[in-house]
Amino acid sequence: MQGEPINILLVEDDPAHAEIVRRNFEKSRIANRLIHVSDGQAALDYLYCSGNFSDPEQAPRPGLILLDLRIPKVDGLEVLKTIKRDDALSAIPVVILTTSAAESDLARAYECHANSYLVKPVDFGHFVELMEVLGYYWLVWNQHPKGEA
Repeated sequence: MQGEPINILLVEDDPAHAEIVRRNFEKSRIANRLIHVSDGQAALDYLYCSGNFSDPEQAPRPGLILLDLRIPKVDGLEVLKTIKRDDALSAIPVVILTTSAAESDLARAYECHANSYLVKPVDFGHFVELMEVLGYYWLVWNQHPKGEA
């Protein structure tokens, strides 16, 4: 693996999907710290070091955000808009990882400056394969400017 390990913020309300991501990253030996939150408000709290994440030591800046669209409290698109409007956060790559293959969701995500849009496969084996490819692409092969990610 190239470079230093990064922090990955996973915003996912389905515990089974979160576990698939975590296990697959471990299995693939993708040496990064995965931080899991289950709703949009917790994601914003994490990113802005507020609420349960008020200690910056407990909430290091992520180098990648995996964001579900259909999450409680604050919708995933609102979280995405907030991230991309903030100069301090906008350079963090945000990968939408969702069950929605709706063209309207896809278009809105890209309009809000998502870096990638992935539809979670229904088949478990395909979901595991997607996580493996995702991990290697964003965390091994993708290049970042110095000081980012």
